[in-house]
Amino acid sequence: MSDRRYDPRLTRRSLLQQSCCGIGMVALAALLDDVTARAAAAETAPNPLSPRPSHYPARAKRLIFLFMHGGISHIDTFDPKPMLRKMNGQPLPIPKPKVQFAETNNLLQSPWEFRNYGQSGLPISDLFPHLGTCADDLCMIRSLHGDQSAHGGAALQLHTGSGMFIRPSMGSWLVYGLGTENRNLPGYVTICPTLAHGGVQNFGSAFLPAWTQGTRIGNASIPAVQAQLRNIRNPEVPRPLQRRQLDLLRQLDEEHLQRAGHDLRLEGQIENFELAFRMQTEAPELMDLSGESPETLKLYGIGEEPTDNFGRQCLLARRFAEKGVRVVQASHSYKWDQHSRLREDHTKNAAEVDKPIAGLLKDLKSRGLLDDTLVLFGSEFGRTPTAQGTDGRDHNPHGFTAWLAGGGVKGGTAYGETDEWGYYAVKDKVHMNDLHATLLHLMGLEHTRLTYRHAGRDYRLTDVAGNVVKGILA
Repeated sequence: MSDRRYDPRLTRRSLLQQSCCGIGMVALAALLDDVTARAAAAETAPNPLSPRPSHYPARAKRLIFLFMHGGISHIDTFDPKPMLRKMNGQPLPIPKPKVQFAETNNLLQSPWEFRNYGQSGLPISDLFPHLGTCADDLCMIRSLHGDQSAHGGAALQLHTGSGMFIRPSMGSWLVYGLGTENRNLPGYVTICPTLAHGGVQNFGSAFLPAWTQGTRIGNASIPAVQAQLRNIRNPEVPRPLQRRQLDLLRQLDEEHLQRAGHDLRLEGQIENFELAFRMQTEAPELMDLSGESPETLKLYGIGEEPTDNFGRQCLLARRFAEKGVRVVQASHSYKWDQHSRLREDHTKNAAEVDKPIAGLLKDLKSRGLLDDTLVLFGSEFGRTPTAQGTDGRDHNPHGFTAWLAGGGVKGGTAYGETDEWGYYAVKDKVHMNDLHATLLHLMGLEHTRLTYRHAGRDYRLTDVAGNVVKGILA
């Protein structure tokens, strides 16, 4: 038995003074254990963005969408029409559409020559010489058509399937159906998107869960070199303290959810906070292009004009896709609406995107990513073969071109046809609904089965229409 005796001089104050370090270390250890446990719980918690099984084996794992906002002219780029040259200046010999965006005059030939590229001999105009070197990877759809003749409705139809109603974007549908492959990044990223002609609805989730919406990096009014993910760094607050703050906020939100019941907006907010916290571990490095080789930067035209801006978008698209992001969009906006100055402005626009897009395709291919990456290039509509003034073309949703490359499509081919003048799709017509059904199919989703119950009915990207374009499948 110890012979130590009680010392009456040891007061409570002196006891605390002599043992404060030990008590503090015990409290600190408990606090660190609590923070660690909470962080581990958050890392292992169910994540709505987790990968989901497809309906059948997918040909492509990810989608990169290159949006040429404004309406690129198909008959000056990818759909040669010798009859336009033969009949230049003459009246259109077939009826014009009953509904037109504006009046047009006689036929206008293309100012550019077409050349055959690659082993396939695919014709591409002199506007896209760099892209021509990738011709054997391109699958042209020359018979695309939609229902909207104004930019807003047409852009919404391209992005969401509907030009008249608020609907989820195709990127949101893909994330809803498939999740994503990197829990530290969004499932859907849109780089420098337009905030006009549908605006945020073009990458919004509408009635789908909020975690499916596109994460915006900059916008069309900001140069790509300045476009950033907002609030991705917090040098003032260390991560353990951020974790504790987030846990408190989540606890309060979940208590509110228990009282309020099902609330998609609040649930989405909780998930968005968690994703934003996790993004700090990867997104800053991913946005930094300084680690890319000089050869890669040159391939995309970065550091030179006029290709630097869109080249940065295309390289970021590759980097995000490579890191497991399901859908990435890059936008060249809003530049292709040539009601006049067709020769001048289409030349300028093509020079900005031709080399970067070819660089993207070649880079994906060299890294072994093109086989399971689907690249879509398109506008909301095409342009008329008839002239506005002496050097312009009007909107034309009745027949135009988009192209695909990569996962699951036949490269070096052209599918469908417009008439001799390029006004109407006439052979193997592909409606916007059909394009969306085909994109989903290539990603492993059956478009009639990818549905969401809202307001008493089942919705889908293709609504009640759409057929897979089997003629373009490899």
